[in-house]
Amino acid sequence: MNSKTKLIHCGRGDQSVEARSVNPVLMRASTILFKDHASWQKHKELRKTERVLSYGARGTTTNFELEKLICALEGGYRAQLFPTGLAALAMVLLNYASKDVHFLITDAIYGPVRTICELFLEKIGVEVDFLKADASDIEEKIKPNTKLILCESPGSILYEIIDLPKLCKIAHAHNIPVAIDNTYSSGYFLNPLELGVDISVIAATKYLSGHSDVTMGIVVVNEKEWKNFNRLPEVFGFTTSPDDVYLVLRGMRTLDIRMRAHEKSADEIVEFLQSRKEIKTIFYPKLKSHPNYEIFMRDHKGANGMITIEFIDSYDKDDAIKFVDKLKYFSIGASWGGYESLATVTTPPRTAIDLSTRGPFVRFHIGLEDTKDLIADLTQAFDSIKK
Repeated sequence: MNSKTKLIHCGRGDQSVEARSVNPVLMRASTILFKDHASWQKHKELRKTERVLSYGARGTTTNFELEKLICALEGGYRAQLFPTGLAALAMVLLNYASKDVHFLITDAIYGPVRTICELFLEKIGVEVDFLKADASDIEEKIKPNTKLILCESPGSILYEIIDLPKLCKIAHAHNIPVAIDNTYSSGYFLNPLELGVDISVIAATKYLSGHSDVTMGIVVVNEKEWKNFNRLPEVFGFTTSPDDVYLVLRGMRTLDIRMRAHEKSADEIVEFLQSRKEIKTIFYPKLKSHPNYEIFMRDHKGANGMITIEFIDSYDKDDAIKFVDKLKYFSIGASWGGYESLATVTTPPRTAIDLSTRGPFVRFHIGLEDTKDLIADLTQAFDSIKK
C-alpha cells in the first residue's frame, strides 16, 4: 500500500464489520472494567506484547489506532504515544541511561534536549558528547561504552543533512542503536527505519496534527529495540488524551496534501528570497547550494515548509527583530507545522561549531496562505529595514 493510501485506510478500527463510522470511535476512559479477575490478569499479561485495554493511562482503542497508523507509515514494530515531542525524546534518552555510559548526540538536535542532558543525564553519570551536525565525525567519537546515538536530520533551524545509512552502518558495527528526531519529515517524507535507524521520534504537535491545537510525541521502534518503551509512560506518569489522539488522526488524513502544499509554497518563497540583497545565506535542503543536498534528494521524498535566512553583515539582531515585527501574515510564535505562517528571530544552539560571528538568523514556517500575499508581506518588511 502506498503511503498516501495508508494515511486514508490505516488506523480506522475494524473495517470488516457490516456497519461502522468513517472515523475510529473516540474512547475516553481512565478505568477499564473486566468481567472477572482472570480477565483482568489476562489483559495485564497481554499488554506486555500487544495493544490491549488494561488501564486508561496506557491508552484506549483510539490511541491504539494512531499507533497502528504511524507504524504503518514508518514501518515500525510498535509505537508509543507521549504528551509532547520533548517527552518522547526524553524517554528515549532515559531508556538507555545508566551510570558510566556514553551517548552521542548530533549538534543540530532540538535545543531543549541539551537541557535534559544537563539536568538529568549528567547527574546520573551519563557522559554526553556532541557530534558535528552532519555526524561526519562519528567514527572518531565512538567509545567502548557508547550506548546510544541520537540525531536529527534535517537538523533543527539550519537543516543539516546526515547520511543515515552510513551512520547506521557504523553504529551497528559497534552494536549501538540509532535514534532520530524525525519531526521535520513527520514519518512521511523520510522513512528512517528503512535506512537502518532503530528509533524514530516525531512531535505530532507539528505536521501530523497540522492545526496548532495539540501537543503530542510519538516514538516508533523496531522489534530489536522495543524493550521498555511501552512501560515508560506509566512509570513516569505520562498519558495521552484520546481527544488529542483523535485530532491527530483526523489531521493525518490530509497529511499528504498539506505537506506538499507547504513544500510548494516554500519553494516559491525561496525563489523570491534568492532575489533579496539583504540575505547572505538561505538554509533550505532543496537548494543545490545546501550542504549534502545530494543526500537529502536521495533519501527524502520532499521538504517541509521550514526556511531559515541569515542576513548580510550590515544587519544586526535589532534589524532582524524590526523585520519580523513588520510582518503581517507571519505570526511570531514557537512551534511550526500548522496552517499559519510563522517567523522568529533565532540563534541556532550549536557547540560543535562557532556561530557567534554569524547571523542574525530568521526562521520561517511557510503556512498555507496564498504565496502572493506572503511575498508582498516579506517585501514590505524587507523595505522597512533597507539600508
